[in-house]
Amino acid sequence: MKIKTDVVIVGTGVAGMFSALKLPRDKKIVLITKEDMRSSDSFLAQGGICVLRDENDYDSYFEDTMKAGHYENRKESVDIMIRGSRDIINDLVGYGVDFKRDGDDFAYTREGAHSRPRILYHEDITGKEISEKLLGQVLKLENVTILEYTSMEDILVKDGKCVGVKAVSAEANRTRLEAMAAGKKVKIQEEIQPGGKIQVEICGEATILASGGIGGRYEHSTNYPHLTGDALDIAKKHGVRLEHLDYVQIHPTTLYSKKPGRRFLISESVRGEGAVLYNSKKERFVNELLPRDVVTEAIREEMKKEGTDHVWLSMENIDKDTILQHFPNIYQRCLEEGYDVTKECIPVVPAQHYFMGGIWVDSDSRTSMEKLYAVGETSCNGVHGANRLASNSLLESLVFAKRAAKAIVQEQKHAAGAA
Repeated sequence: MKIKTDVVIVGTGVAGMFSALKLPRDKKIVLITKEDMRSSDSFLAQGGICVLRDENDYDSYFEDTMKAGHYENRKESVDIMIRGSRDIINDLVGYGVDFKRDGDDFAYTREGAHSRPRILYHEDITGKEISEKLLGQVLKLENVTILEYTSMEDILVKDGKCVGVKAVSAEANRTRLEAMAAGKKVKIQEEIQPGGKIQVEICGEATILASGGIGGRYEHSTNYPHLTGDALDIAKKHGVRLEHLDYVQIHPTTLYSKKPGRRFLISESVRGEGAVLYNSKKERFVNELLPRDVVTEAIREEMKKEGTDHVWLSMENIDKDTILQHFPNIYQRCLEEGYDVTKECIPVVPAQHYFMGGIWVDSDSRTSMEKLYAVGETSCNGVHGANRLASNSLLESLVFAKRAAKAIVQEQKHAAGAA
């Protein structure tokens, strides 16, 4: 089955959805996602999203990002992200995102390796708040069709240019796919069942890869298990440039469990608000606000020294009201696992969390192949260097998704003018 559209987007995280929202309404867009439309890591992000508070904050924000990334960051990309942050926040507020307020101003929190509070948040489910509001906006668009349970198997290439994707879709999509193949308008269908395999080619003038990270390749990860870095294998097969595939971030604090499956993240903002790490003797062994890789290494060393498989995180320095108001989701999840964080320590262990490498892109999210773009965790624009600064991921995804959409529009105008 073959479908023709203007733009194909692979992934329904914030990068994919924001790209769709920033493209013109006269462009037909097909968004595909491997599972249901809400099963992306963007929905799981807890801590928050960074923003440049004012011009006086620029130098310290830039330095914090560079230092966390071991100065292997692409400086141009860091500058673009920071200077684009306020516009992104304005966009999100315009879409209905409800950030915590302190009177008329935003409330700011701080996380590890930040020299000052500059992180906006919504309780401890910031990613869900942003993602749900973006999804709500996308679902309103008449020019966008979302295909759930549709997996990219390859990209379509003609004369060295990407012309779409080859995918496998669920049997439940058959009626919709047939209508789309016939050029008929199809409404977005919110819920379908997985199962079955329909081969489909989705042809477009531009393709955006926003398929997330690589956590599904790890035994212990905070990511959804279906996020297995498929776009990387496909890019490699076609000679599309990749970069820094060894730059994998381990998050220091996930709730320790012997149960199989995804690990529950204990947000770094908990430590930003005063939580401390203890060994089995209830001794502090690290500055909790150091960069993630440093804290992770300290935890591993302590576990090795003590012969244990976890350490302890204590919220004793955070008052109960703050815990219940700022971290209600973390409080509830820990309670379900048998731990009351207002009264006792919780066991934590490092787990794979984020991928700083990926498909190389320029400052406008173009890959090394014409008509192929990559945004979000799938891409590597150099913002994060060798180690991501806390709460830069949502911001980076949104800034460069917006730039991808703008670049696609400019290229198509240029092509139309040349014709």
